[in-house]
Amino acid sequence: MKRLELFGLLKKDMGYIEDELYRSIDTHEPLIGATSMHLLKAGGKRLRPVFVLLGGKFGTYDLERLKRVAVPLELIHSASLVHDDVIDDAETRRGQLTVKAKWDNRIAMYTGDYIYARALAMVAELPNPDIHRVLSKALVQMSIGEMEQIRDFFNTEQSVRNYLLRIRRKTALLIAVSCQLGAMAADASPAVGSLLYSYGYNVGMAFQIQDDILDLCGTEKQIGKPPGSDMRQGNITLPVIYALQQPELNRLLRDEIELIRAHEDGYSTQKAIELIKASGGLAKAEQLADRYIEKALSSLDLLPDQKVKKTLRDIAHFVTRRTY
Repeated sequence: MKRLELFGLLKKDMGYIEDELYRSIDTHEPLIGATSMHLLKAGGKRLRPVFVLLGGKFGTYDLERLKRVAVPLELIHSASLVHDDVIDDAETRRGQLTVKAKWDNRIAMYTGDYIYARALAMVAELPNPDIHRVLSKALVQMSIGEMEQIRDFFNTEQSVRNYLLRIRRKTALLIAVSCQLGAMAADASPAVGSLLYSYGYNVGMAFQIQDDILDLCGTEKQIGKPPGSDMRQGNITLPVIYALQQPELNRLLRDEIELIRAHEDGYSTQKAIELIKASGGLAKAEQLADRYIEKALSSLDLLPDQKVKKTLRDIAHFVTRRTY
């Protein structure tokens, strides 16, 4: 499924949101304008603004109001990626040079800060303080999740629970509040907002698990970075944790991860990926992602009947079937 197919009834409105994204970072400062534009033009699935608009369909749909949530949420996501690339020392993302690779770490960090600031300035135009509270709490949790990921770099003793809590904070919460804030900006009922939050949370958990699966079994062309990049950066993901739980593979896999840590060895990365595939860890991770999608669809079933429910259902199925 291609990105535009996910937009369904929102194709025209998402074109408008895309234009607003570029307008939102407009500045007379040439350097920060160039770095911010480089980031946005690298593309992305734009799932967060899609979820905002879909959530808005359950209330009074007003694109001018909804854009003040949809654009900031995509900007916040983009800013977090710039900072991630600095922490991970990543050279490419989505097949393009990262901001830190094309410029440097300092420029990348200030680019992320600028984009965060533009996001907050835009959402502040909405008078509803509940929207500001929900978003600020999510940002706090995102920051904690980033710190937890750094703390657990190359930690082969971490549990599945540690991993799930981390991706909840890093990924799932922002997708959950995208759905919820769309409803809130459209004055939908709190009950609808809660169901959309639950849907988005479970889709977000499945989305990140699938990302971590693709990092190990996708091709560089599909995922826009070399396979095994997470391990080389020290990020121990769910399929790796499942593989480490098998006594006959634990020592072998830990040894390869230590070699990766010491030398960033490409051969060791490939060897580790082979061990993970042989362990069944990928299949077990896929099963957990599927369970999260089932929970998302259960929440979706309780929402009022709207045409957009089909699009939300299609997105949920896309999340665990995608190859990019």
